[in-house]
Amino acid sequence: MKKLSFTTNIMCGSCISKVKPKLDANAEVKEWSVDTANKEKTLTVTLEDGASAELVIATVRSAGFTATEIQA
Repeated sequence: MKKLSFTTNIMCGSCISKVKPKLDANAEVKEWSVDTANKEKTLTVTLEDGASAELVIATVRSAGFTATEIQA
């Protein structure tokens, strides 16, 4: 498994409730959380090996939000 981080425009609990069903439905996403207190609104995702950042970006976009991978 691998852990990736993204800056997002997910601002609050209501936003999280819109993203939650999309991320939870994706079998390659094992765990995820959003730090809305952080100015970057950081989304941290644990993925199955072989899954890509693009998968997360597309999933978040399908819920109406943006995500940009933070390069380590």
